[in-house]
Amino acid sequence: MLISIINHTNGKISDEELQGAIRAINRQIREDYEPYWNIGAELRLEGRSEKKPSKQKIADMRGDAVLYLWDSVDVEDALGYHDMTNAGIPYGFVFTELAKQMKEDWTVTLSHEALELVGDSEVNLLVQGPHPADPKRTVFHWYEMCDAVQAETYEIDGVKVSNFLLPLYFTGGEEKGGRNDFLGRAYKGKTLRSFGVNPGGYVGFFDPQKGDHETFTAPGDAMAARRLKIKSQMKGARRGIRYQRYANQQAKKRG
Repeated sequence: MLISIINHTNGKISDEELQGAIRAINRQIREDYEPYWNIGAELRLEGRSEKKPSKQKIADMRGDAVLYLWDSVDVEDALGYHDMTNAGIPYGFVFTELAKQMKEDWTVTLSHEALELVGDSEVNLLVQGPHPADPKRTVFHWYEMCDAVQAETYEIDGVKVSNFLLPLYFTGGEEKGGRNDFLGRAYKGKTLRSFGVNPGGYVGFFDPQKGDHETFTAPGDAMAARRLKIKSQMKGARRGIRYQRYANQQAKKRG
């Protein structure tokens, strides 16, 4: 998969700086991600011929998918944006202003979105697993590569990138000595369990009993709840529809 990167930050991030991030993320995909997932991709910076992205006409795409860097929280008519054009081309946004609100380097956000685009380009995959708060119940987890460990980063060539999940994470049973995420950080002596969350992370899932999508953060994890609230603003991002459900749920609780 070739992913076209289009810089719409209006000079706030130079193409030269962006090239450094792209080089690091390409190394991450090739050297860290692909050996585990057996799925590869390459990011490539393209030119910009339009002042703002179009809903259906992706003029600057030269590959199989597009990620736009946008220097605002939202774009005009963003609620009309979807994860694909009518021609079936995956695309999405990295809102650099939201990255600032989450106190996260925009390079981490770009890494996060790129890895998840590679893992589930159509944003429609679900995996059967236990309810995070009630393991006896079965739900269908979003096939997201970074959300459960989204607060964790590491560096490649001085560029911060996102931690990500490994295939074993999406399996029902715990395997002794198994690795569920790339970094394998331990908290209170324990590493990430299958379908679990690390501090600062969250999981989303479809609950067939309620017939709706929900999100889960560890009880008392204020950082994860704050990050999820900020992400609910990402109306035009690839996961915008899923994040928006969280915002709607919170609005119902307040109302």
